[in-house]
Amino acid sequence: MIALVIASLVGVAVFMLVIGLASPPKVDPVQARLTSFASGPVQSLEELELERPIFERTLRPFLSRVTGVAQRLASPARVSRTDRRLSMAGYPGAMRTIDFLGLKVLLAATGAIAGFVIFGILGRNPLIGIIIAATLAALGYVGLEFWLSRAVRARRHRILLGIPDTLDLLTISVRAGLGFDGALGKVVEKTKGPLADEFSRALAEIRVGRPRRDALRDVVERTEVPGLTAFVGAIIQAEQLGVPIAKVLQVQSEQLRIERRQRAEEMANKAPIKMLFPLVGCIFPSMFIVILGPAVILVMLNLTPLTH
Repeated sequence: MIALVIASLVGVAVFMLVIGLASPPKVDPVQARLTSFASGPVQSLEELELERPIFERTLRPFLSRVTGVAQRLASPARVSRTDRRLSMAGYPGAMRTIDFLGLKVLLAATGAIAGFVIFGILGRNPLIGIIIAATLAALGYVGLEFWLSRAVRARRHRILLGIPDTLDLLTISVRAGLGFDGALGKVVEKTKGPLADEFSRALAEIRVGRPRRDALRDVVERTEVPGLTAFVGAIIQAEQLGVPIAKVLQVQSEQLRIERRQRAEEMANKAPIKMLFPLVGCIFPSMFIVILGPAVILVMLNLTPLTH
């Protein structure tokens, strides 16, 4: 009887397993409803989550726990200055100010723990471990500031290089009959880069009702590029005085091209001085070894019998 009961249970289990595998998968009613309204396949929550940047999926949840420490350590002036620098860098990685400060604390803590564990515990030298941990913590905390400064300089350089071509497109668009806002829209549509992103943001602010001069002044504050500052100042002055914008754009474009040519000539004049250091440090020693090496060897061979 026990064997019969066990065989019956096994048979029922196998039957239910076959029925479960053969039956069609159950469709989520919410997913089916969204699919009926959408023109294409609706992505699931997992697919939407995987489309997010890796920083958003991995580091940001962990950094959210460190932001409390960063908020207590940072003063309001420091937060404001960091936010301004992140804005000038274009908010790399969609990093907010509090995320940046939390990442600095995280890097400092990671460097301190790793240095003490490797050199203090595993190396059995607590004093050296403490010194290395403090050094790595300082490097982790300050190194991110150097990275941000480099990002700011690189973005400002890209903006400076793109200003003349952008002004040419603005001038052509205004001469073709477009207004200044329409010409800005054409620049945003046809160009890419940080300058186009800044103009896109300014254009969005103008479209929602913000005065043009205020939106353009914010572009200057977010970039701090001398050529762009002069251009925006000329546009605002032309708008206040009623001067035709096309003429102002043409003059500014020619002036910026002259400045770009002057910068290229300045860099060309600096090239010989910059080449002097690798010549002295790398090429000249090799030449001296090749030229004077055989003579030194002969002198040493001739002096060898005298020493004996």
